[in-house]
Parts: sequence; C-alpha cells; structure tokens
Amino acid sequence: MTFDGADDPDSGNHPRAVARDKARAIREEQQKTERRNRLLLRGGIGVGIIAILAIVALVLVSSAPTPAAGPLNMASDGIVISKDFKVVPTDALHKGESPVPTARDKKSSVVSIRVYWDYFCPTCKGFEAANRSQLTKWLKSGAITLEVHPVSILDRESLGTAYSTRAANAGACVANFSPDDYWVFNQQLFASQPQENTAGLTNSQLIGVVRSAQVHNVAKITTCINNETFKSWVSDATARATTGPLPDSSVKSVTGGLTVIVDGQQYPVTTADVSSPTAFASFVEQTAGAQFDSSGSSATPTPTPTPTATN
Repeated sequence: MTFDGADDPDSGNHPRAVARDKARAIREEQQKTERRNRLLLRGGIGVGIIAILAIVALVLVSSAPTPAAGPLNMASDGIVISKDFKVVPTDALHKGESPVPTARDKKSSVVSIRVYWDYFCPTCKGFEAANRSQLTKWLKSGAITLEVHPVSILDRESLGTAYSTRAANAGACVANFSPDDYWVFNQQLFASQPQENTAGLTNSQLIGVVRSAQVHNVAKITTCINNETFKSWVSDATARATTGPLPDSSVKSVTGGLTVIVDGQQYPVTTADVSSPTAFASFVEQTAGAQFDSSGSSATPTPTPTPTATN
C-alpha cells in the first residue's frame, strides 16, 4: 500500500489544514480591519473633538461683549445742545478711539459755552441754578450752544457708591436714547442733587429723575442705568478731562468739579461769580464782543464735531 499524503494530518493538502489556513487568513484580515477601524475611529474622534472645540471657541468669541463704547451724540466727550434744545448728533465713541473735539465757527454770532461738571458737585449745582434761566433763554433763541461734559471726580464723597460715576452714566444714557431731552434732565438731576458725604441717589432714584423730567425711551434708559452701560466711558472721559489739555482753549485740564469755557476763554469761577448770573452774563458779553446777540435773532447754524488735524 502506498501513501500519497492525502490523509496525512500534517500535509498541506489535508482538508483540515486548508481550512485552518483559511481561518487564519480570515482572522488576520479581520484583525487588520479592526486595527484600521480603531485608527479611523480615534482619528474621527480627534477631528470631532477639534471641530467641537472650534465651535465652542467661535461661540465664546461671538458671545463675548464687544469693546465698551461711549454714548451716541457725545463723540467729543460732551453733548452739544443747540437752538430749541436740539442736540447735534454724532456717532458713538468706541473703546480706544480718541474724542472728536467740536469745531467752533469763530465768525459765528453763536457763542460756544462748554461746561465740565460733576453732578455731585455743590459748586456746579450753584452755577447751574444761578444761570439756568438765562442759559435756557439763550438756548431757546439760538444765541449759544452749550456743550455739557459730565465727569466723575467726587466718587470718593459718596460712601463707596460711586454716585458721580452713576449720575454721569445716567446722563450718557439719556444722551444716547433721548438726546433732545438732555437739558431738562440735566436741570432735574441738579435739582435732585444729594448732599456730599452721603450715598447719593440709588439707580432706582436716578430712574425716577428720568421719569420726573418726562424723558422719552424710559425703558431703554432704565436698562442702561441699571447696567451702568457707560461706566467705562465715564471713567475714560474723566481721565481725559483731568489730564488734558482741553481742546479749543488754553485750559490745561479740569482740576475741580466745575470748569466753564466761553468761546475758548475760561470763566474764573469763584464763590461770588458762581451765584451771580449777572457776572456770568457780563463775562459772556465781554468775551463774545459785539457779535453776541442774546436774543438769538442773528444766530447762525450750530457747529458740528469734526476731527482735529493730526501730525
């Protein structure tokens, strides 16, 4: 009898050996496939994680607050009130931008009066109260433009509540949302001025001043006051005023709660002068000269803020 190896269990031609080889080949292929799938899965997870992180980053960037901006209509750091109490409109001053000084027409009969005042300052209140009637008359007729710069110098006098800043912020809110009501709001805010070395008015009370002045857009102004939306701008504008120099004048900087500039000339504020409307009227007439018309009958168009030349 001869053997051809067909029944040899060690022979490569044995059916079981063939099946074993096929099974091994199949297992090896499956293992390769599994390894490849694991690599792809890990890579996919990595790509997915990167995509998720990118989306999260985009959302965070998109939802991050934009740089703080100043209020509308105060690009010079002040609000320019003109004939019939209408405000000269300007764009908002964005964080990092320099203020745009108001250009004064020196040939105009309209007198430019600029005031820097702190709404917590008793001297400022005295000046405003003494001159309110004639300032209102001059504004109504168009004899003057009044540029109001609210500053926050006396926060230290409000027992930690930063009343000067909050009051200036309230003014900025009115300038932004209801600018033509600024003059009446300004009067009402001074009329409601609290004593120094007190906490000052609360935000709710400041909103009450807005309501009593019958300012428009109260809802938006309420949110603005409660959120202290322009707090950062108030700080920046105050820093600019107190470091100077003040544009269109020889005044180096604001050093107290009240600074008044008439056609580029500083009004020498003293206790006597502050309470005397006659003294201030005389100064305005002497500074402006014969072109000043307190009736406003020959008033020319009001100035608009324009950029100053840069070197």
